[in-house]
Amino acid sequence: MPGRLYDLTSKYGNQDGLKALVKAYQDNGIQSVADIVINHRCAEKQDERGIWCIFEGGTPDDRLDWGPSLICSDDTKYSDGKGNPDTGADFGGAPDIDHKNTRVQSELSDWMNWLKTEIGFSGWRFDFVRGYAPEFTKLYVANTKPSFSVGEYWNSIAYGSDGKPEYNQDNHRNELAGWIGNAGGEVTAFDFTTKGILQAAVQGELWRLKDSNGGPPGLIGISPRNSVTFIDNHDTGSTQKLWPFPSDKAMQEYAYTLTHPGIPSIFYDHFFDWGLKEEISKLTAIRSRNGIKPDSAVRILAADADLYVASIDDKIITKIGPRLDVGNLVPPTFKIATSGKDYSVWEKSQHSKSQLLERIMVGRKIPRSQAGKFAGGWPKTFCGC
Repeated sequence: MPGRLYDLTSKYGNQDGLKALVKAYQDNGIQSVADIVINHRCAEKQDERGIWCIFEGGTPDDRLDWGPSLICSDDTKYSDGKGNPDTGADFGGAPDIDHKNTRVQSELSDWMNWLKTEIGFSGWRFDFVRGYAPEFTKLYVANTKPSFSVGEYWNSIAYGSDGKPEYNQDNHRNELAGWIGNAGGEVTAFDFTTKGILQAAVQGELWRLKDSNGGPPGLIGISPRNSVTFIDNHDTGSTQKLWPFPSDKAMQEYAYTLTHPGIPSIFYDHFFDWGLKEEISKLTAIRSRNGIKPDSAVRILAADADLYVASIDDKIITKIGPRLDVGNLVPPTFKIATSGKDYSVWEKSQHSKSQLLERIMVGRKIPRSQAGKFAGGWPKTFCGC
């Protein structure tokens, strides 16, 4: 957890190594996003009461050198009662910082701008944003002007008496959308709604992937341009496994998120450690060459227990689920682009006029030697073929 914020030396390396890494990414057209953990902070020393509440910023001067008066007053385990009450949820593992305090606001903004100018970071991942009011995320974004920012607003989805997620998760996604709006409207949020629904849906309940209005049921269904979709992160999966996605169905999730609206993310473990690099790379290539965007349009063609099929921008069609027969849901103008266990993706064929004409002529048994007769345009007899 965070402590000496200006001191970037850790078990992973030092400041010079981090700068070199970020520079290498920049040179290859990749922007780096810093993890901004500012709801809570680990103290460096104990005060005269024996409480761990004296903070050290990691510089020769007093930047970020705080005491208990900059801890939320109702965090009574650490505070001296002089700070403002907490504006969000409590974090029990470390002192909650008072974001109403103008010194906190100023010095955290300065530190984040230092991460941009000195280290080279371009954007922010705001950790545990439920811990403080969204107006402060809005303030830090305005003060630092990142090229991208995303908030981790993780709250439980709704569960029924049977222990399964309820079908309607509108309240959950509306809470995410509300936080985005109150944080200024430009920040994005991790789409925990889609994650929760999807990891239940792939267990033989793919009907969950169509809401009552016929659209995607997660945040991507109401605010796709502000939605960062994901399968797992360092908390939900990896070594902690607090809410892991079914590991044997990971590629179904990637087939969904990498072809659908929103801003999809890829988990390091899956790409480098699980052997999914090739399959994931094929899906990212399909998204790129078809120009699928955060606000692309989705038309759900089927959402049954064992089959989900959707058309995105009328450019690609995605199928997940164990059912092999998709009937006539995929037109003959689409060709298979990639497939794997319980997923397939089709692309609309990009044939030239001459290629299509040749196919028609072959079907009508027109000699290839006569193809030149139709080079000037489509013959009327072939209209509608």
